[in-house]
Amino acid sequence: MSTSRFRVVAVAREYGSGGAAIATALARRLGYQLLDRTLLERIASAARIDPDLAEQFDENVDPWVRRLWRSLWYGGFEAVSVVDETQVVDGDAMARLCRRIIEEAATVGECVIVGRGGQCVLRGRSDVFQLFVHAPREERLRRLRARLGPDADVELALEETDSKRNAYIRRHFGESWLDPRLYHLMVNAEIGEDAAVATILTALETAIPRPQA
Repeated sequence: MSTSRFRVVAVAREYGSGGAAIATALARRLGYQLLDRTLLERIASAARIDPDLAEQFDENVDPWVRRLWRSLWYGGFEAVSVVDETQVVDGDAMARLCRRIIEEAATVGECVIVGRGGQCVLRGRSDVFQLFVHAPREERLRRLRARLGPDADVELALEETDSKRNAYIRRHFGESWLDPRLYHLMVNAEIGEDAAVATILTALETAIPRPQA
């Protein structure tokens, strides 16, 4: 369990950098819950189109997820849940819901939040550590070839995914995804997963929290 003054780590990452694996390993080392894109979208979709799924979340064996779900549900997701389901594919609506989930997750604390602009949503909180994971282009392409297979156009996948992530941050927060001022630490994943996690853990223990906005 962590003794860090930071109760939340918000992770942004270049596509193919290995940032997701680093976030997973970091959450494990800290004893924190990992809140990644899959879980964010699952909760957001459930809250919007199927209120009955509240019971499934409430019965989840993971106490952290149960606390988050109850906070969201009893805090006002009843109204959100009756939104016309034709709006499910609306990107702006999903972004608003993910923002709410990220804010509530930070309130619950002890979590590593991956993507969805967490570094911007939580920028005003002094207990949140903002992290960016990057890697050299060739290293990222190598990782993507291993993951996507020899027939995949990894160059195109890399360019499109990074472009979408940057566009998401610009559209919803008016910021540049790569702006170093958004982060406490930017880590080059080429040093290896273990070294990257060790570097982040050291920073978590020694960094001075930003003043509460």
